[in-house]
Amino acid sequence: MSKPLVALLSGAGISTDSGIPDYRGPNGLWRRDPEAEKLVTYEYYMSDPEIRRRSWQMRLRSRTLSAEPNAAHRAVAELERSGVPVRVITQNVDGLHQLAGMPARKVLELHGSARGVVCTSCHERGPMEDALARVEAGEEDPACRACGGILKSATVMFGERLDPEVMGNALAISKACTVFIAVGTSLQVQPAAGLAGVAADHGARLVIVNAEPTPYDDLADEVVREPIGTALPELLRGIAAQV
Repeated sequence: MSKPLVALLSGAGISTDSGIPDYRGPNGLWRRDPEAEKLVTYEYYMSDPEIRRRSWQMRLRSRTLSAEPNAAHRAVAELERSGVPVRVITQNVDGLHQLAGMPARKVLELHGSARGVVCTSCHERGPMEDALARVEAGEEDPACRACGGILKSATVMFGERLDPEVMGNALAISKACTVFIAVGTSLQVQPAAGLAGVAADHGARLVIVNAEPTPYDDLADEVVREPIGTALPELLRGIAAQV
């Protein structure tokens, strides 16, 4: 009997136990401060130096780079190490799946990574830590050292397209998987949310682990409302035991 291919779509809710706030939950960033959305909107960022200055200050204050993986991230990596084929498709930019031990080649970052920066002109890339060190040293809006262009986080901002190759790979995994687990995501942002429907349409067992209802709950074989930090490890242990 062949082992099941487990696809896990993770959203902000999987990282809240690591101290990273979500965006659209009851206490989410966009609900608390709608203006903050401008700081990660490409058009505003590229056209307004003041928005860029505030964006760099927001990155300095962010807990993302200092966050540690929690029990849910570790449980996913443990399932992969047990020999079950696992692929992670994440809407998060925090890199915590990889820090927990998931091989980077098995993690698709739909929205890029907050751990890097990219030049919007020459596309040179570098570590976020280096750029933040320049901000701390007094550069309010550090420019690309290669060409002088505008630097941005290596994340997909509002108004930018997802990488078509990454999205294509995510679609292929969703069609091929045996089990599709959507965890900590509202399943409201397309096209990522639609992957749950694609998986279900191709015969996968769909499991949704999220505190609040999602548009795909009616399609799911199982909906779990319990806290992710305890519910996901238990769910994944059950899958490992069945193999």
